[in-house]
Amino acid sequence: MTSSGELLPRVRELFALARRDRKAAQRALAALRLDEQVELVCRTPPARRNELLELVPEPERVVPALPEAELVFTLKGVGRADAAWLLAHATDDQLRACIDLDGWRDLAPDRDALAEWIATFAEADDETLVRGVQALDPELAMLWLHDRADVVMKASDDPGWEPPSGAATLDGVFFVVAKRSGDDLDVAMRLLALLFETDYWFYFRLLQAVAWETPSDNEEWALRWRAGRLQDLGFPTWEEAIAIYAPPRKDELARLPDAAPPIGEWHLPVFMPELPAVADADLSLFRAAAQLDDDARRSFAYAFLALANQVAVADKLPLGDAESIPKAIAKAAELASRGLDAQAERFGVAPVEVLRRAALTRLFRIGVHLDRSEGAS
Repeated sequence: MTSSGELLPRVRELFALARRDRKAAQRALAALRLDEQVELVCRTPPARRNELLELVPEPERVVPALPEAELVFTLKGVGRADAAWLLAHATDDQLRACIDLDGWRDLAPDRDALAEWIATFAEADDETLVRGVQALDPELAMLWLHDRADVVMKASDDPGWEPPSGAATLDGVFFVVAKRSGDDLDVAMRLLALLFETDYWFYFRLLQAVAWETPSDNEEWALRWRAGRLQDLGFPTWEEAIAIYAPPRKDELARLPDAAPPIGEWHLPVFMPELPAVADADLSLFRAAAQLDDDARRSFAYAFLALANQVAVADKLPLGDAESIPKAIAKAAELASRGLDAQAERFGVAPVEVLRRAALTRLFRIGVHLDRSEGAS
């Protein structure tokens, strides 16, 4: 992923060519493989990605191939209104990830962010609006509508019943009233009308939930579903993540294990070029990684990304911001390097030997508490 404002030379050349001959720039992009097009997009600063994606001849192929977080960074970097068209090409998983990564603050749904993302779905087109809301957990859809409107059901046994003042209805049974004076329910009523026509059960269930269910219960369930999906993307729960700051035990300082625990691979939500595991890297962690064989270096890459994700969650960095993962990577690398150097010196072995035998999370925790390690329990 790229968060700086610097353009790759190849992207600069494409933008310059597009100013002279837009069709020639489109042909140059079309000549690239799909994975090469995706890499160019992801390595372009988010604020400039729309310019590149508008040149892509088949955005319906490129957008679904973007890692989930990269799509979020793109929409936020360009501006949701200008980049909403991309969501028409997004997969349901990508639409759901927009909310998972950027619709929460700490452990609670952010009602304003949730409303902004649903409004962005609506900016794309009707189909994306329906698809995006249907991709969400039903509990989140309820929380979004509950925050904006009251839903009142017609009393069937009261012949003199009158609907609330200012209420809107599509079926004469459910009446929707804005909670805040002057609040715009255009997106909500547009969505309800589309659901009424295409998915009546969802429409009925949503309005019943707003009328009768408790938001706190829905928040709890929504948090559970989101936590599971984030774990699939390599982000632990906050309770698991905060363990990264626990002091090392005396036995962790007293000996090296025989081998580091194996790390499995998973689907990465960000584009990640090769880590700087090179002999002349500034940090010892990456210099040591450069001495590993190919398989061990690949395992190291996933272990290091898992560590950075744990740091991001523990530090409560906003996962939908393009700067968060680079910050977590920098912190993980610096403190794990400190732990690596300390262990290599303590046991009189080469840093690469420590890297082969000690988990990165262990090295990070030693690095965090280096000045207090002698008192570890």
